[in-house]
Amino acid sequence: MHRRALLLLALSCAWSQPAAVVLQGGRLIDPRNQVDAVRDVLIVNGRIERIAERIQPPTGARVADVRGLILTPGLIDLHVHVFYNAGIPDAWAGDNSIAPDSFSFRTCTTTMVDAGSSGWRNFSQFRSMVIDRAQTRVLAFLNIAGFGMMTDHVEQDPADFLPDRAAAVIEKNRDVIVGIKAAHYQKPDWTQIDRAVEAGRLTRLPVMVDFGYFLPQRPYWQLVTEKLRPGDISTHCFRAPVPWVDENGKLYSYLFRARERGVKFDVGHGGGSFAFRNAVPAISQGFYPDSISTDLHKGSQNAGLMDLPTTMSKLMAIGLPLPEAILRATWNPARIIGRSDLGHLSPGAEADIAIFRLEEGNFGFRDSDDGRVSGRQRLTCEMTFKAGRPVWDWNSRLGVDYRNLGPNYGVRPVEQIVRPPR
Repeated sequence: MHRRALLLLALSCAWSQPAAVVLQGGRLIDPRNQVDAVRDVLIVNGRIERIAERIQPPTGARVADVRGLILTPGLIDLHVHVFYNAGIPDAWAGDNSIAPDSFSFRTCTTTMVDAGSSGWRNFSQFRSMVIDRAQTRVLAFLNIAGFGMMTDHVEQDPADFLPDRAAAVIEKNRDVIVGIKAAHYQKPDWTQIDRAVEAGRLTRLPVMVDFGYFLPQRPYWQLVTEKLRPGDISTHCFRAPVPWVDENGKLYSYLFRARERGVKFDVGHGGGSFAFRNAVPAISQGFYPDSISTDLHKGSQNAGLMDLPTTMSKLMAIGLPLPEAILRATWNPARIIGRSDLGHLSPGAEADIAIFRLEEGNFGFRDSDDGRVSGRQRLTCEMTFKAGRPVWDWNSRLGVDYRNLGPNYGVRPVEQIVRPPR
């Protein structure tokens, strides 16, 4: 065989997934299947083969002891910005986005949904440069503005909010586009929202709204009680300008009316869109967000946000139960975007699996405006499987003691150890 072909074969084998893996003794929390119990999980050829109290590993299977850890479906982050290859400074469709594979698996995230970084004019570039190249499953909301989030300016031009053009792009990319995005609008009218909803109607897809600049001419309560349709999403729901509590500290009734209409409330933490003064009363009074997402980008990843497990943990610190946090980062976002194939660990499903350590201690959590709370628990990502392949293994649970690998392990087939003369 040609030398280069041998090298490529060796590299492909190094990254290939094991034929079978057994995860033994972890606490499995799968909200869709209403499972919260200690279980073994058998993965065969990238899919969930079996879940049971005890599974005898098949011949040749790799085994990971995950006792004391928590197994869940791979996390689905409903709001990120990953159009990182565009090369445009200070733009979400550019340098403010991050490479999905550099952040996803180490945070137990197997699916990322880009929230409108690209629009109908430049989605093909986003798809070819990022979506089709990533190991992470990348889906997308298509911005109603033609150039997406290239600059704030392009999101202010109603002449470029064209529902029919957006619908045409969506029809060609139904496999990865899951909704419409409206964002950052600064004008006092409803044009951007109305055009996005029209695109949603044409395509039968949900609309996600980042309300942008809060103005008295278009109040937030009207957005969620009148403008959005059942299944549409209000992201950044705990942003500081959102009116949550009245003068007596009680949640406003419009929030419950919006939920009864079927409007979804998404966290979308971001660098400036999560305030504990809104989140704490919402959680304490039983109004949980429908989905937990990060609004991950260059400006938020190293700030108060950090990552999706941290965002889940800070909501747990203010009263959200662990199973509810997992529901809102797995099965709920899968349903919101109409992807019932994701967000659960049913036999036959693709084996996207997150494995967490639930740490106990004294932890501090920050919102996006320097507010702080303390918590006793924190989720950290121990392992991640994408389609059955181990893509993050913090403590090398699937590793082999190097002393059992033989004297030439790590040497590629086209190489040999050339020893010096004695």
